[in-house]
Amino acid sequence: MAPSVTDRSVTPCPTCGVRNRVPASAKGLPRCASCKGSLPWLVEAGDAGFAAATTATVPVLVDLWAPWCGPCRSMAPVLERAATERAGRLKVVKVNIDVAPGVARRFGVQAVPTLLLLSNGREVGRQVGAVGEAALGRWLDSAPTG
Repeated sequence: MAPSVTDRSVTPCPTCGVRNRVPASAKGLPRCASCKGSLPWLVEAGDAGFAAATTATVPVLVDLWAPWCGPCRSMAPVLERAATERAGRLKVVKVNIDVAPGVARRFGVQAVPTLLLLSNGREVGRQVGAVGEAALGRWLDSAPTG
């Protein structure tokens, strides 16, 4: 059976280092229990839990990837840094298309990695192929999120 949404992940606070449980979906934004700083919001989702995982008050960057894809694996640390640097302003949802083919079909994904930027559940940007950290930042900064 394909995973739905990773219920909770443990994330160290970039400000104070305290490890916090970060839910896959929440009404607000994840904050550190100790210093109250914004936490990186990076979760995994499958077909069943995709809608819940991509519901957020901030833009959601969806990474459609596969474990056999070298460029996908090279994007993983870039996306982790983006989630950390944009804590409180961006949610990153990773979707393994091998276990969640429905999401890939829904968005017409033909190559991986494919990055989708969602705002209020609607696609507002798409980037196909691996990109470096600077290019990802420029793309995120230029995408409409309204």
